[in-house]
Amino acid sequence: MSLQMIQQYFPGYPAHMHAQILQLHTQDKLGDYIRQRYPQAHMIQSDKALYDFCNEFKQRYLKNAPLLDKVYFDNRLTVERQTLGLNTAISRVQGGKLKAKKEIRISAFFKGTPTEFLTMIVVHELAHLKERDHDKAFYQLCQHMEPNYMQYEFDCRVHLLWLALNKAQPDAIT
Repeated sequence: MSLQMIQQYFPGYPAHMHAQILQLHTQDKLGDYIRQRYPQAHMIQSDKALYDFCNEFKQRYLKNAPLLDKVYFDNRLTVERQTLGLNTAISRVQGGKLKAKKEIRISAFFKGTPTEFLTMIVVHELAHLKERDHDKAFYQLCQHMEPNYMQYEFDCRVHLLWLALNKAQPDAIT
C-alpha cells in the first residue's frame, strides 16, 4: 500500500494520521481495529426502514427542513464512483406550480455496515438539507445531530480502505 492510497482515502488529514494508518496496515490490524470498535452490523435492510431511520433524525434535529419525499438504498452509488450518499431535489411541474421533491440516496454498501457508519452518512445527507457546502457550519450541524460524527467518518474511511486493500481476498472480509 502506498502513501498515495492513504491520501486518497484520508484527504486533508495530517501526516501523523497517515503514518498511524500505514502502521496499522503494516501490522495487518486495520480489520481488527474496525471489528473491535464496531462488532456488529445494523438490521436496517429495507428502504422503508431507512426512511424511518432518516426521518427520526430529521424530526429530532431539523424540524423546519423540507419533508423527505423518498429515502432509499442505491446500488449505483459506490466507493469507486466516490459517492456514498446523495441529497437531491427533483423539480416537477404540477399544475401551474413547480414542486421540488427531496430525495436522499444512500449507497447499498451501508446495508452491511455498523449502525454508526449508517448514522454518519444519514446525518451527512440530512445536513445538506440546511447547508449545501462542506464548510464549518455544515460540520457543526453534523456534530450537533451526532456528537461522534467525526470519529465515525474517520473509522468509516478506515473501513473503506481496509475493504479496498482486501478486495482480492473476499474471505478476509467478515
